[in-house]
Amino acid sequence: MPPVTDYDVLRVFCGPHGGYGNELGVVRNGAVMPEREERQEFAAKLGFSETVFVDDPERGVIDIYTPTLRLPFAGHPCVGTAWLIDVPELVVPAGVMGARQDGEFCWIEARAEWVPPRTLRQYATAAEVDDLPVPPKGEWVYAWAWLDEAAGRVRARAFPGRDDGIDEDEATGAAALLLTDRLGRALNITQGTGSQILTAPQPEGWTEIGGRVYLER
Repeated sequence: MPPVTDYDVLRVFCGPHGGYGNELGVVRNGAVMPEREERQEFAAKLGFSETVFVDDPERGVIDIYTPTLRLPFAGHPCVGTAWLIDVPELVVPAGVMGARQDGEFCWIEARAEWVPPRTLRQYATAAEVDDLPVPPKGEWVYAWAWLDEAAGRVRARAFPGRDDGIDEDEATGAAALLLTDRLGRALNITQGTGSQILTAPQPEGWTEIGGRVYLER
C-alpha cells in the first residue's frame, strides 16, 4: 500500500445547520489503489463506516467498502460521492443510479432490491428509540418510530451488528430507502444524534434519497 494516499472526508446527511452527518472517506483517484485487498485494508485503516474509491469520475464509477467488506450499494457513500464529483449518474456493482443537485440537497435514485437484508424494527415512541442500547452483534437493525406520522417525520437509529468497531451508524441512506419502500411514502428522517435524510418514492420501484453534504477536509 502506498504510504500516503490522498482522500477527502465528507459529512453526509447533515442537519439543517450543517452539523452531524455521517463521515465518508473518498479516494478520488482509485487508480492509485487498484487491488481489492489494498482497498479493503485502506478502508479498515481509515475506520469510517464507508470509504469510496472513484474509478471513473466522468462516468461516475465507484467502489464502496466498510472496514470489513465490499458493498454493492450504500446510501450515504453514493449521496456524498455524487455531490463531490458532481455527476448525473453513478455506477456501482448493484446498478446505475441517477444523481442530481437541488439547492442545499444532493439526491440519488436507487432500488430497494440493491440493499442487503436489514431488520426494520418499529417502536411506539421516539423516546424508546432514543433509549435503545446497542443490540447484540449479528443482526443489522434499523430502529424507528414516528415523530409525526401525518407529516412523514421519523426518528431512527441504525445498528450494523458487525465486528468492525462501528456499533451505530449516524446516517444510513440504504436503510432509509428500505423503510420508504415498505411504507410507500416520502419521509423526513432524523437519525443518530441529529442527521437528516429525505426520501421520496418514484415510479417503477425507484426511491430518491437526499441530504446535505459538507466537505470536512
